[in-house]
Amino acid sequence: MPAGAASCSLVPERSAGRAFPRSLPFKTLASPAVNELAILDAIQLIHTPWLDALVAAYTSTSDVGQIWILLGIVLAIIPKTRKLGAAVLVAVLIGAIITSGILKPLIMRPRPCDVNPLVPMIVDRPHGSSFPSGHATAAFAAFGALLFSKGPKPLVIVVGIGAVLMALTRLYCYVHYPTDVLAGTVVGLLAGFAAAKIVEAASRKLQERRSQSHT
Repeated sequence: MPAGAASCSLVPERSAGRAFPRSLPFKTLASPAVNELAILDAIQLIHTPWLDALVAAYTSTSDVGQIWILLGIVLAIIPKTRKLGAAVLVAVLIGAIITSGILKPLIMRPRPCDVNPLVPMIVDRPHGSSFPSGHATAAFAAFGALLFSKGPKPLVIVVGIGAVLMALTRLYCYVHYPTDVLAGTVVGLLAGFAAAKIVEAASRKLQERRSQSHT
């Protein structure tokens, strides 16, 4: 287990190449949760020490959306991609407001590791409720901003792959249900679309003012 990792309860470490047994009576849970926990438990079967370390390192780069914020800042610094950077930053902000400011406190869904505390954790237990995934929201907000702003295709593809991988890490880490990640993806894409339109409108307005000032 990587340094700094924590468990929802005191549990033995996962041994290499062997899945940790489950003992909670999942059949007593609500049907949708049972189905989703079954998916998460199936994912646990592919755990290995090296993959645990890799996933934990990558997912931690977006604990507060920092990797996507950094992407937006870098793009905003470069003159040719300034609008793209602004769109990414606005999208991540919109996504955070909707996800962490509205939906999470409203829905208050417990995380999978709260429902099944016997699963060894490879990351510290996140604060807040489970629905929707903030990591997925931020990742797809950045991707959506680039996509709907018609950013360079190679960049859009790379960020898109990064967003998908980020969403998958949340399932692997047992901190989100598939529907949490799906909802985060939808919210993120909507935030990206809105941000692209906002930045485009603001840029057009700024150009109009500049042209009027020169006349």
